[in-house]
Amino acid sequence: MTSNPHHGNGSADEAPTSSSALPGPPPDRPETEAERRRRRAVFLRELTEARELRERVQPRRTKERRMREAMRMRTFRI
Repeated sequence: MTSNPHHGNGSADEAPTSSSALPGPPPDRPETEAERRRRRAVFLRELTEARELRERVQPRRTKERRMREAMRMRTFRI
């Protein structure tokens, strides 16, 4: 079972449908700046949500990652 309702059942021999085509504007029309910003905002929101979820689910790994990142930043300070 997938969490994305727009994808099929995962079968490789499933015929592609028009809903499984790549999202975005048709190739003959260039993407507007507003559409690009809107897509980027959605992407960044989802990325932030995924990071927050990872922090809740794997707190030890998240703490270790933060510690490694802090050590790396200290290493490059002058």
